[in-house]
Amino acid sequence: MRIREIEMKDNVAIERIIKASLESYQLDIPGTAYFDPQLGNLADYYNNEPNAKYWVLVDEAEQVAGGVGIARFGKTGAICELQKLYIKPEAQGMGYSKKLMETALAFAKEHYTHCYLETMDKLEMANHLYAKLGFQRLERPLDGSDHSTMDRWYLKELV
Repeated sequence: MRIREIEMKDNVAIERIIKASLESYQLDIPGTAYFDPQLGNLADYYNNEPNAKYWVLVDEAEQVAGGVGIARFGKTGAICELQKLYIKPEAQGMGYSKKLMETALAFAKEHYTHCYLETMDKLEMANHLYAKLGFQRLERPLDGSDHSTMDRWYLKELV
């Protein structure tokens, strides 16, 4: 497996992975990434946003197994958001989420002072990883949050 920037040919595969993951947790509901308008065209979205990127995890046959993105959060330009970290079930538990996050955070550190993320309390493995990578839990979302269904929020200082 290797990590590379998303290409147009990856849009359908990563959309399927994201939707299937959300469906498996009964999170295919309004207020989640499931209904993000850019979900079907992540390559264009991240390529057209300033200081934003999306990476995919691919196998030797270039089949997408997961991905993660970084984009600006809010209007200040100092805070980014770690977005759409999803991995196919068969690729989970092998450290790929951590590798994707390390790639995203290295990029984020070049452009931002803090990284924010939103998730759900019931996604226990994800929450464990965020804490392990130095994200501090917040009591409430930052102003400007789009995903009203989320019930856990984190912020990491990028130093």
